[in-house]
Amino acid sequence: MTTAQTCSPAIPAAPPRGLSTKRLSILTAATEVFCREGFSGACIDEIAVEASVSRQTIYNHYRDKEALFVAIVEDIMARTGAGLSAIVSTFPASPSDIDGELEAFAIRLVRNCLCNHDGRFLRKLLQSEGERYPHLFEAWRRKGSGLPVDAISGLFLRLKTTRLLDIEDVDLAARQFLALINADLQVTTLFGGIPTEEDIGSAARNAVKTFLRAYPSPADRA
Repeated sequence: MTTAQTCSPAIPAAPPRGLSTKRLSILTAATEVFCREGFSGACIDEIAVEASVSRQTIYNHYRDKEALFVAIVEDIMARTGAGLSAIVSTFPASPSDIDGELEAFAIRLVRNCLCNHDGRFLRKLLQSEGERYPHLFEAWRRKGSGLPVDAISGLFLRLKTTRLLDIEDVDLAARQFLALINADLQVTTLFGGIPTEEDIGSAARNAVKTFLRAYPSPADRA
């Protein structure tokens, strides 16, 4: 069973370093409008009204609607990357139960990166606008479907170095790990649903079970 969702990504209550309050207001309003109207249906005048700024103020910060949209995508990706790094930092340095720790990690990843407001927002816009405006999602594609794999690759490199997992290509393993987690959730998320805790737990267990068959510990492979 899935629950209903809202589209808008979570916008920080306080502006991140280097981001002015006015610019944050523009991004917040633009996110709401793009989510509601799509890229083609959104207009700068409507965004200006919701942000309580003038049309010219928006153009002073962003040269056109495309630049504003790309800024939103990049802002979401930056938050996603920071959140992922924080999740990776919670992984034990010397895990005693690699199966259990990877499963718990997968659950945290789904909750906080794949199925949070930001993740759902990007999926909705990709489904509605990705084919018509593929260039708007270029940064998303470069980063591996919007979720940077560098942090996960770093984790797998650490597990490889400590001989907890037998992995030859950590970047490939990171992409495969993400794909396995998504395998049981993609139908639900494709149609705008939010996976239940039971769905997330089941997806994590199935993903880790399959992943560890491909990348067991050296001791298990011997």
